[in-house]
Amino acid sequence: MPIHASVKHPHDDAPDTTDAFRRLATLPDGPERDAVRDRVVEAWLPMAERLAGRFRSRGESYEDLRQVAALGLVKAVDRYDPERGNAFESYAVPTITGEIKRHFRDHMWTLHVPRRVQELRNRVRFAGQDLSQTTPGRRPTVTEIAERADLSEEDVRVGLEALESFTALSLDAELPGSEDGYSLGDALGAPDPALDTVVDREAVKDRLAALPPRERAILYMRFFDDMTQSRIAEQLGISQMHVSRLISRCCDRVREQVLRDPDQEA
Repeated sequence: MPIHASVKHPHDDAPDTTDAFRRLATLPDGPERDAVRDRVVEAWLPMAERLAGRFRSRGESYEDLRQVAALGLVKAVDRYDPERGNAFESYAVPTITGEIKRHFRDHMWTLHVPRRVQELRNRVRFAGQDLSQTTPGRRPTVTEIAERADLSEEDVRVGLEALESFTALSLDAELPGSEDGYSLGDALGAPDPALDTVVDREAVKDRLAALPPRERAILYMRFFDDMTQSRIAEQLGISQMHVSRLISRCCDRVREQVLRDPDQEA
């Protein structure tokens, strides 16, 4: 059964497949139905490719977009019900477009981005494109985009940020203006080991303050003034062995108190 374009449609590439769809609805599964279905899909491929072309500037290859659009077309052909009285094109266009958008959402974002942010990105982008026609020579302001897209200025800023975050930058990427191969990874900080010292000091501060004055003085001289045990013993008039025992006893006591205290564990 030939498929022709004798009926007027919104686009020149829209064929008249009314009879073919009616026949598909009556045919059982088998080679004959598959042949009619294939002819319908082939007849509408130019429209699917035209829709794919609208997304060419978004970082995906046109060939991949064509394949995704063709998949959406096949789904539209399989799901279309001619008895509902709607033209196939009015059903197929949103189906194919939705398939392409899902492709971008599921495969093109390097990081998972909430759907709301993706929708804000699209609304901001479309509003910016519209405004660029009326604001030549400059970029539309946040306020102008918010008015055009019917969004708050905060939502516009989120959308604008998402426009610049479609892909992630490699940590090995050379920083702009760098002439010595300095990469983004080189600019990232590393965990500061001194932070653990701060935590430990805060944990033992109250316990050290509760020690008898002589033991507290011995610990201060040993760990803050960096004095040897012999020098501490000489200054206090006691034996080095006594100093060693006092340091060990104090450290064990403070450690045991810190580990036992439920407030420190929390």
